[in-house]
Amino acid sequence: MARRPVPPLVGEGMVTRRVILRAKDVAFFKGVVEAHDGLAAVFAEHGGDLVVAAPASREAELDELVTDLAGELGGVLQKDGAA
Repeated sequence: MARRPVPPLVGEGMVTRRVILRAKDVAFFKGVVEAHDGLAAVFAEHGGDLVVAAPASREAELDELVTDLAGELGGVLQKDGAA
């Protein structure tokens, strides 16, 4: 049976950001995000299409981090808003 990605289950009080990167940059991006203790979780939709979810209380910190990383890696950042 073929595996298919499913959308992340992001509940109330969470914010998400969609980041599109080259597939080869995903592991680096995920490692940096996860190194920021409890800031966010990274979900891969497919290839370099990622969803990053964080508590709404840490939205400013999330925005700063993903903006810097996406810029450094030549990625595209989209704000999805609050869940």
